[in-house]
Amino acid sequence: MSKKTVTRARRDDSLSRERIIEAAIDLLDREGERGLTFQALSAQLATGPGAIYGHIANKADLLTAACDAIVARTVMAPEDGVAPQAAIRTVALALFDAMDAHPWAGAALIQSGGKMPVVRILECVGRQISALGVPEPARWASACALVNYILGVSGQNAANAQLARSQGADRSKFLAAVADAWTQLDPALYPFTRSVAGQLRVHDDREDFLVGVDLLLAGLMSQEVR
Repeated sequence: MSKKTVTRARRDDSLSRERIIEAAIDLLDREGERGLTFQALSAQLATGPGAIYGHIANKADLLTAACDAIVARTVMAPEDGVAPQAAIRTVALALFDAMDAHPWAGAALIQSGGKMPVVRILECVGRQISALGVPEPARWASACALVNYILGVSGQNAANAQLARSQGADRSKFLAAVADAWTQLDPALYPFTRSVAGQLRVHDDREDFLVGVDLLLAGLMSQEVR
């Protein structure tokens, strides 16, 4: 056996599913989903595709696993004594920030369906909904509403940011251009959109996101007292 073959064998032996997933996350953060190929991943890990396939079935499996790793380190049990409302706000904002940092994760979550990344989020949010005292018949719909809002808004924000970065657009200039376009709309057809054009220029995505979470929580609390 040549020295090169021995070195490759040692690298393959040290390869683990966790190491592959972390390398995939790094590749996804740098290149996006299109850049995640087993060829590129093999080069990054200095191994052969066959060694990776021993741990990961296919690209879809790898995307789900990478997304689950991000979610697992983001969705953690709240500290003792934290109120359910505060716990939900904390995890919601943590997921918002995680998807902002890893823009590919939003689409991966949607593609994962009912697999583990979504299950982790559903379990975390659902436990807090139960702790709020929401009646049992309403817990499923309540959890779905919150989880869908969190994933939908976070994913869309991440997609917008990724698109802006890919085009080299400055956020402030982009929002200013959109706001200017809104002010030119027909006032008879779009009175509301024209009225909020100024707010679009200066709005904070994270603050707006939390306003939505608080509105949903207020609705859940109203169910509690019925």
